[in-house]
Amino acid sequence: MKENCVKMPLIGDVAPAFSASTTNGRINFPDDFSGHWVVFFSHPSDFTPVCTTEFVEFQRNITDFQHMNTKLLGLSVGALSSHLAWFDAIEKMPNGIKIDFALIDDLDMKVAQQYGMIQPNESDTSAIRAVFIIDPKSVIRTILYYPAILGRNLDEIKRIVMGLQVAQEFKVAIPVNWMPGDDVLNFAPTNTADMRKQNEQSTWFIKYKKLSQRDINEKLYKK
Repeated sequence: MKENCVKMPLIGDVAPAFSASTTNGRINFPDDFSGHWVVFFSHPSDFTPVCTTEFVEFQRNITDFQHMNTKLLGLSVGALSSHLAWFDAIEKMPNGIKIDFALIDDLDMKVAQQYGMIQPNESDTSAIRAVFIIDPKSVIRTILYYPAILGRNLDEIKRIVMGLQVAQEFKVAIPVNWMPGDDVLNFAPTNTADMRKQNEQSTWFIKYKKLSQRDINEKLYKK
C-alpha cells in the first residue's frame, strides 16, 4: 500500500468535512446536508458503462430516497466539465434521464483520498465504488465497497437506509433478509431477570417483534 494513502473513516466516525465544486454548485459537506441522511457514493470514471447504468438508476430512485429524508451525493475523479458533458450525454440517451443530484469535481482526488476511495491495488487514479451512508448528525453508519467491474444493488442500499432508520426509531435490531414490513428483533436481555422473563416465552436471546409497513410509515414517514 502506498504511504500517502489516507486511512479511510470508519463506521461510527463523523464524516470528514470538505468543500468542493459540484454539478449543482459549491457545497460544504456535511454542513449543507445537516438534518438529512446521505448516500455518498463514488465512481471510477465518467462515460463508463457501469457508472452510467448506476447514475440512471440512482436518479430513477431519487423519489424513494427523498421519501426517506435521504439525499444523494456522487463523486468521480474528474473535472466538472467532464461531469457536465456526461450528464448531458445521459440525458440525450434513448430513454435518457436528467440527473438532479450533485456530482463532485474531484480531479485532484483530495476527497477520494480523504474517504479511502483510492485503493492502489485496484487503481492509483480512479475511485472504487464506495458507498457511505451517513445519518442526520453526520455520523457514518454503513460503508460498502465494490470493485469497478461490479455495479451496486440500489434495492439493497435503500433497504439499508430504511433498516437503519427503523432500528434507530423503534429501538430494535434488523434480522437477516429483512424487508420493510417483516418482523424485527428485540435486543437480547442484558441481565438475568430479563433473560428468565423472556425465556418463558421463547429462546431467551432471540425474540421477534411485529412491525408493519404502516407502523413504519406513520412514525417515520408520516404516510
